[in-house]
Amino acid sequence: MVSIDEVARVAGVSTATVSRALSGRGHVSLAAKTKVQAAAKGLGYVVSASASSLASGRTRNIGVLVPFLDRWFFSTVLSGIASALMRRGYDITLYALSADRDERRDVFDTFLRRQRVDGVIAISLELGEDETGRLLELGMPVIAIGGPNPRLTTLTVDDLAVARLATEHLLTLGHRDIAHIGASPEFDVDFHVPTHRRQGFEQALSDAGIEVRPSLFEPADFTIEGGFRAAKQLLGKPGGRPTAIFAASDEMAIGALLAARELGYRVPEDLSVVGIDGHELGEFFRLTTVDQFPQGQGERAADAILAELEAKDAHAEPAAHEPGELPYDLIVRGSTARLLA
Repeated sequence: MVSIDEVARVAGVSTATVSRALSGRGHVSLAAKTKVQAAAKGLGYVVSASASSLASGRTRNIGVLVPFLDRWFFSTVLSGIASALMRRGYDITLYALSADRDERRDVFDTFLRRQRVDGVIAISLELGEDETGRLLELGMPVIAIGGPNPRLTTLTVDDLAVARLATEHLLTLGHRDIAHIGASPEFDVDFHVPTHRRQGFEQALSDAGIEVRPSLFEPADFTIEGGFRAAKQLLGKPGGRPTAIFAASDEMAIGALLAARELGYRVPEDLSVVGIDGHELGEFFRLTTVDQFPQGQGERAADAILAELEAKDAHAEPAAHEPGELPYDLIVRGSTARLLA
């Protein structure tokens, strides 16, 4: 088994320099760090996690709280977190938080208190006062994606503004009969993202002097299948059909595209469709969307928590708990077009 002494000999540095270079703790010149990394790679040397933890007081492991593991948005944010942490030599431990109170209590009372993580990232979870307090009692950095939570450092997307942008795009194209696929109450949990997106949609219509018509709203479950069923309802109702659909997620928007195709409507000639998220399938379906860069959200959260850990190691003042606005951008593709007279 390769030892740290062998790495030091090959790199031509001291064992202390090897330790600092591979642990990320303490100053090491770029030249020395490059030599150490090359020597370690050539010899197949890997730092012992347990030894590193004992020496540094760090597990080099970040706990991630997530409500769903089987949804594209959450898995993509998680991918961003994992990629950014891996580049810095950190692992992640996942904690799936359901709505079950006993399960959530176990996570906060037992799992996180085992001190196997250096910090916690919470993805789109509305933490109660008691849960937030228990996290803070751990004495480790906590970053929340979604919010706000005045007691935590949060990274947030303005869902009202995101929805307004999507709706205003359709209005600019001359559409007035615009339908909305949102969420049923059981999916409107935590920070009530679907409600905020519906409110942004309705505000944009009201500002344009257009009456909000309940008949042009259909709930779904943020899946392609749910969007397909909702769009068929909207397009199959008697009376005037919508000329455009704004779906609260790209997956539901893709479902709407498939429903329109099945019913014989041309997109965008007969029906314009816009979604939200920046789904990887969006380009394939030529879907117009408001991209909220979910992978970038994860990378930014990872960078933020590592910055707090470094500040803590340097005995610097902790960062203020001010929310950070996450970016979003309208990506216009082939699923929207000007309303034909």
